[in-house]
Amino acid sequence: MALLVLLLLLVAGPALAANTLQSVSASPLPGGKVQLTLTFSGAAVAPQAFSTNTPPRIAMDFAATSNGLAQRSYTINQGTAQSVSAVEANGRTRVVVNLSQPSPYVTSVRGNQLLVTIGDGMESATASADPRQGTALAPVPPPPQSQRSLAIATANPDKSVAMAGSNVITGVDFQRTDHGAGKLVIDFTQSGAATSMHTQGDTTTIDVAGANLAASQARRLDVTSYATPVRSINTHAVPGGARIDVDTRGVVQTAAYQTGNEYVVEFSRPKSEDTNLLGAPKPIVYKGSRVTFNFQDIPVRSVLQLLADVSNLNIVASDSVQGNVTLRLVNVPWDQALDVILRAKGLAKRQNGNVIWVAPQTEIAKYEQNIADAREKQLNSAQLVTDYIPINYGSAKEIADLLTSGAKAGNVGGGGGSTSAERGFLSPRGSVSYDERTNTLLVNDTPEKVQEIRQLVSVLDRPVKQVLIESRLVIATDNFTRELGARLGVGGFHVGTNSRHAQFYGGGIGDNAFGPGTGIGTSETSVTNYWNSLLGQSTNSTGSNTVQIPSGLNVNLPSTTTGSSGFAVGILGRDYLLNLELSAAQQEGRSETISQPKVVTANNQEATIQQGQQIGYLTFQNSGAGGGLGTATVQFKNAVLELDVTPTITSDNRVFMKLKVIKDAISALVPNPGGGFVPQIDHREIDTSVLVDNGQTVVLGGVYEFTNEHDVTKVPFLGDIPILGALFRDKKNINNKAELLVFITPHILGQETTVE
Repeated sequence: MALLVLLLLLVAGPALAANTLQSVSASPLPGGKVQLTLTFSGAAVAPQAFSTNTPPRIAMDFAATSNGLAQRSYTINQGTAQSVSAVEANGRTRVVVNLSQPSPYVTSVRGNQLLVTIGDGMESATASADPRQGTALAPVPPPPQSQRSLAIATANPDKSVAMAGSNVITGVDFQRTDHGAGKLVIDFTQSGAATSMHTQGDTTTIDVAGANLAASQARRLDVTSYATPVRSINTHAVPGGARIDVDTRGVVQTAAYQTGNEYVVEFSRPKSEDTNLLGAPKPIVYKGSRVTFNFQDIPVRSVLQLLADVSNLNIVASDSVQGNVTLRLVNVPWDQALDVILRAKGLAKRQNGNVIWVAPQTEIAKYEQNIADAREKQLNSAQLVTDYIPINYGSAKEIADLLTSGAKAGNVGGGGGSTSAERGFLSPRGSVSYDERTNTLLVNDTPEKVQEIRQLVSVLDRPVKQVLIESRLVIATDNFTRELGARLGVGGFHVGTNSRHAQFYGGGIGDNAFGPGTGIGTSETSVTNYWNSLLGQSTNSTGSNTVQIPSGLNVNLPSTTTGSSGFAVGILGRDYLLNLELSAAQQEGRSETISQPKVVTANNQEATIQQGQQIGYLTFQNSGAGGGLGTATVQFKNAVLELDVTPTITSDNRVFMKLKVIKDAISALVPNPGGGFVPQIDHREIDTSVLVDNGQTVVLGGVYEFTNEHDVTKVPFLGDIPILGALFRDKKNINNKAELLVFITPHILGQETTVE
C-alpha cells in the first residue's frame, strides 16, 4: 500500500505543477515606467491578477505553477516598483509586486515569459487612442476654464504615458453577496485598468484613468432595494477617463481587487466584535461550547488539558505555569472559563491559528519586549538607502519639516537632516533634506521607512482645491417729498372826506408807497403833510406824483422744493390791491446700486479684491503761530468696495468662509477752516463667518433705514383756521427709505460647477 501511494504521488506531482517560475528580472522604460519579466519553464499563461491601494501592491496568481526562485524576495527600486516576492501553496504560485504608490499595470504573454509593465503612478495614466470599432462612448465634458491653466502648469509631459491602450468601460453592475454586502463590478475591454479609490464622508469615488466610458453606462443606478450599505451609483465621463460616485450610508468597509478584465469593489458593514463608533473596545462576546467544571484543588495544567479537549485547540503551557486551582463553573463557555482561570492565576495567552500559548503575564511581556528590542536592533543595523521623491503640488521644505520636527533648512537650495531625538516619521539613523530648485525630497533611511515616507508623500502631495467667491451688494433707496405753500399780500389807499389826510394799509415795513425810498412807517413826515403837498399837485396834468398803493406781502410762505409749481391771483381796485399765490411741489426718486465683486482663491488662503478711489485733501499743521496757514499736508481717504474672504472646504463639500465686505461712498465735502474741503464718507461694512453649501447663495445681512418727516411753518392763530388757514402756512412731508443687502455664493472649482 505504501509503495502504491508513493507511485501515485510521483505520477501526480508533475501534473499538479506543470509549470515552474524560474526567474524574475526588471528593466526601466522611458517615462518612469518599469517592465518586469517573469520566465517560466513552459508556456506562460495570463495570471489571475488584482491590485490593492493600502498598501499599494499588485498580486498575480499562477495556477498549476511551482516556485523555482532561489530567493523569496527580490529588491527592484525602479519607478514605483520596490520589490517582488513569490510564494507557493497548494500547487499554485502567487507573485506580489510591492509599489511605492498605486500604479496602473498591463500584462502580456510572450512565449514562456510574462511581461508586466507598471506605470509611474495613477496621475500618469491619460486618455488614449480611439476605442474599439462600434462602441458608443459617453460625451466627455471639457475641463473647467479655471483648471486648464493649472493643468498646463503642473503637468509633466515626460510622464504622460498611455497605459490602458484603447480600454473601454463596457459595464457597471451591482450585486448583493450572501453576507449582505454590496458588490460593484466594473467590466473593461482590456485588463490592467488604472483605477484609484478614495472615500470622503458617505461618498466613495472611483477614478478610472485612460479608459473611455460607453454611452450606455453613463447613468445613475438606485440600488436601495438591495438592502446593502450602498444607496446609489452615479457613473459619468470626465476628462481623461471616467468617475464612479458610490453613495453609502453609515460606517462602511471597502475592499477592492482586480481580476482579468473586471475591477470589483465590495462594500460591507464592519464586524460587530471590532470596535464601536466611538473607538472604544466592545465587551468580549464568548462563543465557545458550554462546559461545567466542579474541582477542588486541581492542578492548573490539568484544567488546561481539559479545555484543550473541549475546544479542539492546541494549548501549550509554559514550564512556569504551576499551582492548583479550585473552581465551580456551571454552563459556561469554554473560552470564558479559560479567561477566568488565567486571571485567577496571573496568566496570559497568545493565540496563533489553532495554537494557544499560556504563560505568566511577566513572561509574555518579557518575550514581546525582546521581540520589539530585536526588531529595533534590526532597524538600527539595516542598510540605509537613498531615495529622491519629487513634489508636484506642495513644498518640499514644508513636507521635510513635517517628516521630522528637528529638520530645519539653513541655506537656500537645500536643507539637512536632524540628529535630534524627535525623529518624526524617520528612524533614529534616518535623515531628510530637500532641494528648492527642483522641489525634491532627499530621503536617506531604511527601505521600510523610505516606503512609508513615499506613501505619506503620495497622500500629502495633492493639488489644493480652489473656490470662486461671488458676492452681490444691493443698495436700494426710495425718496418722496410733498410741499404746499402760500403767499398773500393786501394793500390799499383811502382819502378822508372830512379832513385833509390819507390812510395807507397793507404790505411790509420796507414796501414802497410813494416812489423809491419811501414806505409805511419809515417816513418821519406826517401823513397829513404828504397829503397837503400832494393834493395840490394831483391836478398836474402829468400825474407824476400819483399815490401808489403798497405792494408788499403780508404772508410769504411759498414752497421751497426745487421744481415747485404755482398759481397766482391778483385783484386791483381804484384804491386797493390783493395778491394771492399758491405753490405746490412733489418729488419721487428711486435708485438701485448693485456691486458684484468676484475672487478666486485656494483652500484656506485669504483673498482680497478692491475697487474704488482715494480722495485727497489738504490739512494744515502749526497754523496761527506766525499768522500764516502753516504747513500743508496731503492726506487720503479710501472710498472703495472691498471683499476679504478666507474659504475652508469641509469634508462634506461645503464651504466655511470668514468674510469682510466694505462699501464706502462719498457723501459730502465739508469745508476745511484752513482751506479746501474734507470728504465725508458713507461707510458700510459687514464682518462675519458663515457655512454654505457648494453653489448655494446666502444673504449675509442687511440694513433697512426709514425716515418720515412732517414740517409745518405757519402764522400763529391764522394758520390754524380751518380751510382759510392754508393761506397762512407752509406744509412739507418727506418719506425716505434705504436698504442694504449682501449676498454671497461660493463655487468649488473642478466639481462640474458652471458659473456664468
